Amino acid sequence: MPARILVVDDDPDILDVTGFAVEKAGYETLFASDGLNALKASRQQLPDLIVLDIGLPEMDGLEVCREIRKSSDVPILFLTARDDEIDRIVGLEIGADDYLTKPFSPRELVARIKAILKRSTPTPAPPEAVLEQGSLQLNAERHLCQFGGTPVSLTGSEFRLLATLLARPDHVISRTQLVDTLYGYNIHVSDRTIDSHIRNIRAKLAQAGCAEGIVTVHGVGLRMGACKPA
Repeated sequence: MPARILVVDDDPDILDVTGFAVEKAGYETLFASDGLNALKASRQQLPDLIVLDIGLPEMDGLEVCREIRKSSDVPILFLTARDDEIDRIVGLEIGADDYLTKPFSPRELVARIKAILKRSTPTPAPPEAVLEQGSLQLNAERHLCQFGGTPVSLTGSEFRLLATLLARPDHVISRTQLVDTLYGYNIHVSDRTIDSHIRNIRAKLAQAGCAEGIVTVHGVGLRMGACKPA
């Protein structure tokens, strides 16, 4: 079955253009024009990905994302009309997977959707295959992350980024390599997007009691830390 994409925007023209592009790409499209209906659709229709405008009336996209993240890790792609980096970073920090600034190309939107869905699909792996570093364990098949037995809830993008680092825990990986792994070679993504995901992962690991999760090697990239209890 085709993936179901929920598009949320209060601009009818954006809904029309986006809906046409998404359906042409072979996906099933659902629509909502405000935050409350977006929440209702996300709970009842169970979309595979949500394209969510930040500037919604009454309940904005950031608040919608916060509510969705209380019970679901469905991938979320933010749309923002403001050329304001704060909006973008805040969106990523509360659990969004990516963002696009209006005006955007329908082709770019579809490319982002495909990239997010691809990295959100669990990678087949032997049941015994578990990535480990210190007290940190990552099971790709079960999409399960634990630190010392304590579950760590990660979005699809956060999970894949952490898995990339854990696959070679003693190697330093550049931000460019991480961007290519998560988004592909033909999509431009700011380093700040990766930084926001890293910041989220570090905070979640720290909350679970991990003293040293991801280490920054200045001027080079990132690697895994010792991942020992605090």
